[in-house]
Amino acid sequence: MVFVNTGKDKGKTGKVLKVLVSEQRAIVEGANIVTKSQKPSAKNPQGGFVKMEAPIHISNLNVLDPQSNKPTRIGRRKNEEGKLVRYAKKSGEEIK
Repeated sequence: MVFVNTGKDKGKTGKVLKVLVSEQRAIVEGANIVTKSQKPSAKNPQGGFVKMEAPIHISNLNVLDPQSNKPTRIGRRKNEEGKLVRYAKKSGEEIK
């Protein structure tokens, strides 16, 4: 779950559907909705306008703290098993 910091959807939260690593962008559910025209095809025989989520740059997103559900920065540290894990800077809780 992430929080959108800037843009037309500032303040919205949503689940990350896909991360485009090479472009440093993410597609967030319910955020940055665009209208795209589509030609008729076998899947969509009518064609017309389709609303879909567009990618948002990851610098405009913040991870939500699992404890307080507020935006937070993340850090990395070793857990009890010596494995590197992400944690929320606000609460110190591990992010799954």
